[in-house]
Amino acid sequence: MTRPRVFVTRLLAGPVMARLHEVYDLTQRSGESAPDRRTLLEGIRTADAVICTLTERIDEQMLQEAPRLKVVANYAVGYNNIDLDAARRRGIVVTNTPDVLTDATADLTWALLCAVARRVPEGHALVQGGGWTGWTPTELLGSDISGQTLGIVGMGRIGRGVAERARGFRMRVLYTGGSSAPVPADPLWRQTALVDLLRGSDFVSLHVPLTAATHHLIGRHELSLMRTTAYLINTSRGPVVDEAALVEALQGDRLAGAALDVYENEPTVHDGLRSCSKVVTLPHLGSATLHTRIRMGLVCLANIDAVLQGNPAPNRVV
Repeated sequence: MTRPRVFVTRLLAGPVMARLHEVYDLTQRSGESAPDRRTLLEGIRTADAVICTLTERIDEQMLQEAPRLKVVANYAVGYNNIDLDAARRRGIVVTNTPDVLTDATADLTWALLCAVARRVPEGHALVQGGGWTGWTPTELLGSDISGQTLGIVGMGRIGRGVAERARGFRMRVLYTGGSSAPVPADPLWRQTALVDLLRGSDFVSLHVPLTAATHHLIGRHELSLMRTTAYLINTSRGPVVDEAALVEALQGDRLAGAALDVYENEPTVHDGLRSCSKVVTLPHLGSATLHTRIRMGLVCLANIDAVLQGNPAPNRVV
């Protein structure tokens, strides 16, 4: 019997690829780099299911070219790369991978926060470059973290994970709503408006999806509300921040620093961010642990299995 055909846009972790080869007629790319549009079209045309990543734009024209397609499994929590209306009109199911990357992304958020506040990359470079001449009382002075105020923009799964980790640092938490799930009661946590959060926080961490409403949510005006001693951390989506405005704020000493895992025009990074000593940058590593990436792939597989067998997808978006 002919097996359903699955197109995978990127090479995934070994156990995921092994399972795909075992169950499906697999069409895959050999590399990990982003495919061009022509490659995407060629792969999707004859597919019953697609596993794609955030960098692959699945738009209406592409869906028109895929008469057999039944499900698009996005290898991410976000899904702004897929034309949901076009998929809905064609009866194509779209799924994502919630929950499984919450801890990995929350952990990385804290790694960035600590790194920028305590100037870890600068210290590392000083030692590795042979420039360290010994302890001095004023070298690379950073900022306190314990007992400070953390602002969380978007109290969804990852935002709550970041807030829970703040308890160990005895931090007060200001937050804006981010999901319909109730936020656990905590005497140190308080929901507030974005304006008040920006004015009252020592660290502002972003955890919102990319939508029309959140594009450049943090722009020139919002940055002007932040304390000059405050830090901005972004592990959500790059375009949530106006990078040009952020560079202006950093260069004008209107912000103590920023720590970023995502960028407005990935993989391009604004020159002002790459050259600024007050910025810590990572190459979109939020979910980058082996365990998490395997689980993400298996969630995609579970969604595809369900749809192709005529059952409801566990993580259906549309």
